[in-house]
Amino acid sequence: MSKTSKHMGLTALAVLLAGCAAAPTQQQVDEATQRVMKSSFREQGIAKLSWLDQDASNKACSESEGKDLPAAQAKAIEAANLKTVKMPSDGKFIGDWAEGEKIAQNGRGMTWTDAPGSANGGSCYNCHQIGKAELSFGSIGPSLYNYGKIRGVTDPAAAASKPIVEYTWGKLWNAKAYNACSGMPRFGHAGILTEKQMRDVMALLLDPKSPVNQ
Repeated sequence: MSKTSKHMGLTALAVLLAGCAAAPTQQQVDEATQRVMKSSFREQGIAKLSWLDQDASNKACSESEGKDLPAAQAKAIEAANLKTVKMPSDGKFIGDWAEGEKIAQNGRGMTWTDAPGSANGGSCYNCHQIGKAELSFGSIGPSLYNYGKIRGVTDPAAAASKPIVEYTWGKLWNAKAYNACSGMPRFGHAGILTEKQMRDVMALLLDPKSPVNQ
């Protein structure tokens, strides 16, 4: 953030507070916050100011301030996001688990230093335990170790595995389709991962030969 941008943002907030005889309303605080945010960032490379814009789902979850949404609102958000889920264009869900592990370990992508069209990582270990051999992992999300084994997936291509395979794909594509305020990146919906990368992460989680399921 530049000194000029910081000054502009703080000035906007100071003017708002000084102009209010009483405490500012939540709407005024939100508007001032947005002005501070937008004055604190600049477009550079592939990083665009539009990335600060929230869609209706993210906005609702931000406004909830960590509290549970009303059940009807949460269901509406999940239903809207479920409509965005696209199944594999070629019908193939499972790729190469070894490549999936590389994606899970890779935290690069979507910064101003990345070239347009360059492959992103999934940074999956930041939030989850996945492979048993990995000693460094986050705990924000649940453990995914033995993900396919626990769910009885012995052959991801078998009809019996279809429900969990499609659910897992959908969860990776747009997690808000299943949990309105999920903090998980919407890998497919947001264009973070390609279909091929999605298939490889699917293999990491579901392929019986993957070390995740050993």
